[in-house]
Amino acid sequence: MRALIQRVLESKVEVDDKTVGSINLGLMVLLGIESTDSEEDVVWLVNKIVQLRIFDDVQGIMNLSLLDLKGEILVISQFTLHASTKKGNRPSYIKAANPSIAKPLYELFLKKLKEKDIANVAQGIFGADMKVQLVNDGPVTIFIDTKNRE
Repeated sequence: MRALIQRVLESKVEVDDKTVGSINLGLMVLLGIESTDSEEDVVWLVNKIVQLRIFDDVQGIMNLSLLDLKGEILVISQFTLHASTKKGNRPSYIKAANPSIAKPLYELFLKKLKEKDIANVAQGIFGADMKVQLVNDGPVTIFIDTKNRE
């Protein structure tokens, strides 16, 4: 499972010119699910994301987490995070999970987030053509892969 996490002042996602999810201060997460991902990956990643200390404290030091801040989170499904560009110029998405595997894990990810003390858990629509807008704060952008837990 891969997540591209961006600290944002605000973010929203639209489908068919309608806003389906929006947040203010918090995190916008692009979530890519691989065919070998499991519930263990979901739990580990949710805990890692909500506890990342990437928000400024009163001294301006990145020392606060989303939970400390009582911030918001927007999650967007993003199979292209599993693109392989090793051969040629056309990316391969062979590692990305089929919707029958990915959608239940995506929904579990959202469920686990909602169990945390987060002000607002917003989401896109799985598999839809989405338009995402954000105001990246910092900018702070972090990439996490559950297969490489560094």
